[in-house]
Amino acid sequence: MMFKPDTYKKRRDTLRKMLPEGGIVYFPGNTEVPFNYPDNTYKYRQDSTFIYYFGFQEPGLAAVMDIDEGTECLFGNDSTLSDIIWMGKQPSMSEKAAAIMVDGTKPCEDLTAVLQKAQQQGRTVHFLPPYRAETKIRLWELLGIPPNEQKEKASEALIKAVVKMRMVKEQQEIEQIETTMDTAWKMHVYAMKYATAGTVEQRLTGAIEGIASMDGGNIAFPVILTVNGQILHNHYHGNTMRDGQLLLLDTGAENAMRYATDVTRTIPVSARFSEQQKAIYNIVLQANLKGIEMSRPGVYYRDVHLAAARVIADGLKDAGIMRGNMENAVAQGAHTLFFPHGLGHAMGLDVHDMENLGENYVGYDETIARSTEFGLKSLRFGRKLEKDFVLTVEPGIYFIPALIAQWEAEKKHSEFINYDVLKKYSDFGGIRLEDDILITDEGSRLMGRPIPKTVEEIEEYRSQQ
Repeated sequence: MMFKPDTYKKRRDTLRKMLPEGGIVYFPGNTEVPFNYPDNTYKYRQDSTFIYYFGFQEPGLAAVMDIDEGTECLFGNDSTLSDIIWMGKQPSMSEKAAAIMVDGTKPCEDLTAVLQKAQQQGRTVHFLPPYRAETKIRLWELLGIPPNEQKEKASEALIKAVVKMRMVKEQQEIEQIETTMDTAWKMHVYAMKYATAGTVEQRLTGAIEGIASMDGGNIAFPVILTVNGQILHNHYHGNTMRDGQLLLLDTGAENAMRYATDVTRTIPVSARFSEQQKAIYNIVLQANLKGIEMSRPGVYYRDVHLAAARVIADGLKDAGIMRGNMENAVAQGAHTLFFPHGLGHAMGLDVHDMENLGENYVGYDETIARSTEFGLKSLRFGRKLEKDFVLTVEPGIYFIPALIAQWEAEKKHSEFINYDVLKKYSDFGGIRLEDDILITDEGSRLMGRPIPKTVEEIEEYRSQQ
């Protein structure tokens, strides 16, 4: 599946104008990666930037854009008879080039000569920081840059141009994400209906992964499904669910076009939340709603994060867990004992969009620097919001025994934290709620079919067991 040919041409033309210093741009496609022997490979995933500018989702391709001459070339080899026997007849390289309005093609073996000639002529060879070992080795072979120097020598001009373009989603991209949200809805509602005491987490995880596959795509990242929600990225699925526990599900799909979703819900393994669970859940829900309400063009997302943190702190004070002046507590970071991560991140072709290019290029700019403070330093996205950004809003409250024990031993923020009350939450776990939003002209809106989120909505689905 691809967009219309002129989509890719327009994107490349725009990129060329954003690199006035000239030179050439090298776009490596991803190769296949074996997981135990050469012919047995992982499910293939093309590089997202290559998809964005060239569309094709198959291995063995690369591309070069000559900024000065205004030309582009797609590198790859036509299918051999052996390829056809095993894989069927494939479009020729010239047909592929025509499908994305590229000027011409060359065989893979010509790529070395093209790049090395540009180097010998003293021309700039722009490339993005590679994230796969195979790409790093290939870049070393082609340009003579050792892997440990490639991140430093990647083109900052190209990084900034790609981020600027990909951050603002085209209408057709928004439609792709909306479609993928239908799959996310199915994944979460399945869990709400079939998470039962006595079931091993893996059985539910496998079914959720299967839903993504049945809809023609894949999971956007390894499923987080756990009764130990206080472990932020828990990929262990061997626990047997028990009544009284909370089940945290953080999952998303990417569709055939590779546009992603990322949604989190926390549900009771029992049919209903306990009163204690309900109270903490509703604090997280209010923080989630506050984040969505505040998100609009011109607002710094770090301010949205801090506003959500204040909702959490105020709620925990009402519950007797925090105390004192909550404005000061948030300013000093006392809330991070319970909310140690950022409120959200950009999303698109990558579930953490473009973070392979560098988190700070995506989430920060010359107007705002990333914090070094605990909790706030984990905010991946703090910059000013713009229309047609897509991002997540995911506050949480976690009771992490090791972190609580350390802070209590140090008497850290004891003026704001009631450690005696915290003993009642020693086995609580964690709650996170995450939605995907689109920044609109004057505000923001949820993407896709709303996934049950209130206590009442979730308990209604739980009653359908």
